[in-house]
Amino acid sequence: MILDAHTHIWPDAVAKRALAGSVPDLKPCGDGTASGLKQSMDAAGVDRSICLAVANHGAAVDKANKFTGSLDPQSFIGFGSVHPELSAEENLESLRRHHVKGVKIHPFFQNYPLDDPRMTAVFDALQGEFPVIIHVGSISTASSAGVCSPNMLADLTKRFPKLDIIACHFGGYRQIEDAFESVIGLPVYLDTSWPPSLAELDPKVVREAIYKHGVDRIVFASDWPMADQKREIQAIVDLGLAADEQEQILGKNLGRLLGITS
Repeated sequence: MILDAHTHIWPDAVAKRALAGSVPDLKPCGDGTASGLKQSMDAAGVDRSICLAVANHGAAVDKANKFTGSLDPQSFIGFGSVHPELSAEENLESLRRHHVKGVKIHPFFQNYPLDDPRMTAVFDALQGEFPVIIHVGSISTASSAGVCSPNMLADLTKRFPKLDIIACHFGGYRQIEDAFESVIGLPVYLDTSWPPSLAELDPKVVREAIYKHGVDRIVFASDWPMADQKREIQAIVDLGLAADEQEQILGKNLGRLLGITS
């Protein structure tokens, strides 16, 4: 079983426009649609992919949750969105009503810092019910300082110890040294996405991060359509891990977190 913890799709009518406004220094390798992702999954041998909703303001939250919550559960796992412009009650009600399985937080695209005080009640409400996948690190040329730095993620884990967190990009996109200092080793899951490819990182550094953090808390992630799923699976295989370790990362760890057995 191969599960991808980190993909993005949009309704067909807006996918092209959404991709055009995404990270400027990354070239998409897919079209951002559900059918495009399914084709990628079939080619790569991915069984199911988490599809992440990102609402850039409060009024878009329910629409985003409705979309990801309506995706075919045989192939896709819908993760919804929350926003500090809404109350904790409003955010949670939308997540529950649309039956999403978790939440994506992307402070850069949602225009609030990870330590925004308005999010305190939201994070508290999510504890024990919805796992949360969080972008950590820089994006394009923008610094993560004061937005979603590895240090800010570390502080969040202390404030909300019962929150199931998946830290994107090994806990610090384009800041792997800072991730080693602040995030790797914390009681969170780390996803392996590193667009345009994990293969751009030194495999010795990746193996060190995996073993320091614990193989049982690493989850495979591509960040499709900003990276190719088949190539990212091969990047995991090329690390030369033991077969059981590879299986844990490619699917078993995420399956355990989300209660997926097949």
